[in-house]
Amino acid sequence: QVQLVESGGGLVQAGGSLRLSCAASGLLFSTYGMGWFRQAPGQERVFVAAIIWSGSNTYYGDSVKGRFTISRDNANSTVYLRMNSLKPADTAVYYCAAVLAGRPRAAHEYDHWGQGTQVTVSS
Repeated sequence: QVQLVESGGGLVQAGGSLRLSCAASGLLFSTYGMGWFRQAPGQERVFVAAIIWSGSNTYYGDSVKGRFTISRDNANSTVYLRMNSLKPADTAVYYCAAVLAGRPRAAHEYDHWGQGTQVTVSS
């Protein structure tokens, strides 16, 4: 059974930083691309960042480019999202997802999802 478990969310002031982690089990992690998406109340789930299986290519949504960094540790089956210069607009539930073969920005092409972790940025 595949499990993706996010952690590291919380409440932070604007301008602060957080690092999200997503621990994967039940899949051959090193063969999957990994992504982070977020969903604010009443809004659709949107792409944040993705990283291919080897870690050599990364992708970012326009609103987080230059502030967020995605990375992965295949030895420990974990993907990270470092978030700097946080803004109130970054407030959302952040989801980790795994894709075996698909476009990294397309949520509907991901195979497995975590339960999400709340990030709240206060002004």
